[in-house]
Amino acid sequence: MSSQRPPTLVEVARRAGVSLTTASKAINGQPRVSAEARKKVLRAAKELDFTPNPLARSLLSGRSGTVAMLIIDTLSRRWAVPAMLGAESALNRVELSMVTADAQGDPDRLRELARLYQARKVDGLLVLGDNNSPTPSLGADVSLPVVYLHGETGDPRDVCHVPDDRGGAALALEHLHALGRRRIAHITGPTGVRAVTERAAGVRERSRALGVELVGEVLEGPWSQRWGRQAAERLLAEHPDVDAVLCGSDQIAYGVVTALQAAGRSVPGDVAVTGFDNWSAFALETDPHLTSIDMELDVLGASAVRDLFAVIDGEAGGVSVGAGVRSHPCTLVVRGSTDPSAAPSA
Repeated sequence: MSSQRPPTLVEVARRAGVSLTTASKAINGQPRVSAEARKKVLRAAKELDFTPNPLARSLLSGRSGTVAMLIIDTLSRRWAVPAMLGAESALNRVELSMVTADAQGDPDRLRELARLYQARKVDGLLVLGDNNSPTPSLGADVSLPVVYLHGETGDPRDVCHVPDDRGGAALALEHLHALGRRRIAHITGPTGVRAVTERAAGVRERSRALGVELVGEVLEGPWSQRWGRQAAERLLAEHPDVDAVLCGSDQIAYGVVTALQAAGRSVPGDVAVTGFDNWSAFALETDPHLTSIDMELDVLGASAVRDLFAVIDGEAGGVSVGAGVRSHPCTLVVRGSTDPSAAPSA
């Protein structure tokens, strides 16, 4: 085993013919270094196979190289995983790391965690909401840059990244309309929940634009398969000529498909069904597989990371990044519950 020690920044500076201070600034991407000097330092570092010490780099730059993701509610972990993967991917590209913590649905615990990670000198915070209720704003609790995702705070000064639930629901309705379905019903989640309100609004707005009248009233209930079955049974009793059901979640859609088939209706022959979330635990367990709206949560997480560091760099340079809500488009994933020609494993 070789005992050769790694090269030092002093040796890099010596080879580049510059001062130690200039070498440090060049390696850490700091200003007030000429392009020629920076080029010499980077070339010398490459020739010597020099790797900056992470701790030294953080001390020089004034940053820890770490951000904290605070998950508001344990129940939102279903959404946290893809968002975290997207965030980590974006962080890895710039050699930064992320730690996570769960506030367990307690706003006071969320604030305590925010203050704790500020004391630990993280560079910023990502706050993951559940898209169903307002996300507490941390602006009065910490001085760190904070970006929120999958939930809005209601504070216009905050930067919030959310899926376009309204646009996603409109996509599903357009898809059903393009297939020739005209007797379309909407079964969704609990009354007053943000995602439910937004998705129902998208369905209503697009149905008016297409000149389609929804079948019956919007049926609202729990996010569950049981509710999907119950609502579908009620729908068939009241409107037996229904030819499509647009559901507010994949979990509900799973129950709807089960009830339709139990009643002797073929899916999609007699009734086409769409879900929302593209949650494989349900979307790929129905037979046929479920057409669904994907919120692209990995993209949401990566976008939030990019905005977080734009806020950090903007504050350091005195430049305003701009607050407000960033609404991200959803995508339609077509499967057998609306299109019999779709591949079963899509």
